[in-house]
Amino acid sequence: MTKDLMENKGLDDSCLGDSGLLRELSYIDGRWVRADSGAVFAVLNPADGGMLGHVPDMGATEAQKAVEAAKAALPDWRALTAKQRSGLLKAWYGLVLDHADSLARLLTAEQGKPLAEAKGEILYGASFIEWFAEEAKRVYGETIPSHKADARVIVTREPVGVVAAITPWNFPHGMITRKVAPALAAGCTVVLKPAEDTPLSALALAVLAEKAGIPPGVLNIVTGSKAMAAEIGTVLTTHPEVRKVSFTGSTATGRLLMSQAADSVKKISLELGGNAPFIVFDSADLDLAVAGAMACKFRNAGQTCVCANRIYVQDGVYEDFAARLAEQVRALQVGPGTQDGVQIGPLINAAALEKVRDHVADAQQKGAQTVCGGAPHEAGPLFFAPTLMTEMDETMRLCREETFGPVAGLFRFKTEAEVIKAANDTSYGLASYLYSRDLGQAFRVSEALEYGMVGVNAPVLSAESIPFGGIKQSGIGREGGRQGIEEFTNLKYTLMGGLAG
Repeated sequence: MTKDLMENKGLDDSCLGDSGLLRELSYIDGRWVRADSGAVFAVLNPADGGMLGHVPDMGATEAQKAVEAAKAALPDWRALTAKQRSGLLKAWYGLVLDHADSLARLLTAEQGKPLAEAKGEILYGASFIEWFAEEAKRVYGETIPSHKADARVIVTREPVGVVAAITPWNFPHGMITRKVAPALAAGCTVVLKPAEDTPLSALALAVLAEKAGIPPGVLNIVTGSKAMAAEIGTVLTTHPEVRKVSFTGSTATGRLLMSQAADSVKKISLELGGNAPFIVFDSADLDLAVAGAMACKFRNAGQTCVCANRIYVQDGVYEDFAARLAEQVRALQVGPGTQDGVQIGPLINAAALEKVRDHVADAQQKGAQTVCGGAPHEAGPLFFAPTLMTEMDETMRLCREETFGPVAGLFRFKTEAEVIKAANDTSYGLASYLYSRDLGQAFRVSEALEYGMVGVNAPVLSAESIPFGGIKQSGIGREGGRQGIEEFTNLKYTLMGGLAG
C-alpha cells in the first residue's frame, strides 16, 4: 500500500509506522492472497463512515483451502517441542508490544472505541500470547496407580488438531489472541474467520505472526463479508479435518454453529450472549459501586458481552445511587475515538444503533423515566448519547435482551431473595456483579447467582490467568487460565502392559 493511499484512508505513516500492518489481502498457507473471484468488501470507520480499505470477500472455496493448509502444517507444528512453540509465541508477543501504538490506532479506526481503550485491548490481547507461551510448557499428564500388577497407566494431553476460530468485532484483537494463542501453544493449527466489521486488526496480527517465524499454514485468516459468513462458517463447522470450533458471538449464531458441528461431533467452545445483573445492596460502598457501574456499563460504549445490562439497586440507596450515577453519566465525553478525552465512541453499525434506540423507546413506553440521554448523539450517525433510565421493570426489552449500547437501566428491589430471583430469571449465565460490604451477604449471593463469573465489589472480570466463560445459553468451555489451553487438547490414556519380570 502506498503512502498516498494510506493518507486517503486516514491511516498515514505517522499512525502505523513503516511496519506494513495495514493489509488488504487474506493470509492462507503463508501467502497473502485475494479471493478466487477477486471480490472484495469495504471496511469503514464507524466514527465518520470513511473508507479504511477493502479486503477479500472469500467463501467456501477459500475456507477449504485454509483448512487443507492447516491440515498440512499440523504434523510439523505439533512435532515441535513445547519450548520451541513457546519461543515462537514469545517472539509474536514481543512484536505485538513493539507495535502496540500502531495496532491501537488501527483498532480504533475500524472499531471506534477510544484510543486509550484500544491500547488497553492491545496489551490485554498480548497478555494471552505471553500467558499461553508459558503454558505451552505446562500441558502436564499424569501417572495413575495401576489396576494391574504388570501394567502402568499413563494419561497424556495431545493437540486436538485443526481448529476453526470465529471472532467478534467488539474486541477484534483480544478475542483473537484469547483463542489463537492457546491453540498454537497446544500444538494445533488454526483457521481464523474474523468479524466482517473489523478484519484489519486480524490481518495485522498475522503480519506480526509471520515476522515472528510462525510457519506457513499454522495460522490462516479467511476474510468474508456478512453475505459470505454462513458459507465460510458451514465449511469450518462441517469439514472433517476441523476437530475443534471456538466461537464468540451471539447465542443465536452459536446455536447454529453447534448444530452444524454436531454431525461430525467436533469439540466446541462457545462464548455467547449475556444479560449481566449488577446488584447494589444497601450495605454497598456507593462511591465504589458507582465507579464500578460506570466502568462495567459504559466501557466500549456498552458493547461488551459482560456489560451490566440490568442494574438492581436496593430501596435504601436507590435515590442516592441514581443521583450519583446520573452525574457521572452526564459527564461522559462522546466523539471519535481519536479525539483527546473521548470516553464513548460510536456504535459499530446502523443495526446496533437501531437496537439501542428500540430498547430505550420500549422502556419509555412502559413507564421508565429518562434521567439523561435517551437519543442519538450529534457526534455522528452511529453515536448514541450515554443514557440513564430509572424505574425499570421486567416487562421491558432491556430486561430480557442484551442491549449492547451505552444505556443503563435501574431496577428497584427490596430483599436479597427478591433480587437473586430476578437476577437469575434469564436464559443467560455469563457475568454478574454485586456490591456489598457485608461479607456473609457477598458469599451468599455470589453462590446463589447462576452465572459462570461473579464480580464482588469489582467491575472488570477478565484476565489472561482466569477461566473466562459462562453457563446456560451463554456458552460452553473456558478461555484463559490453565483451563484455556486444555480446551485445545484431547486426553489419551495408555495402558502399558506386560511389565512383569
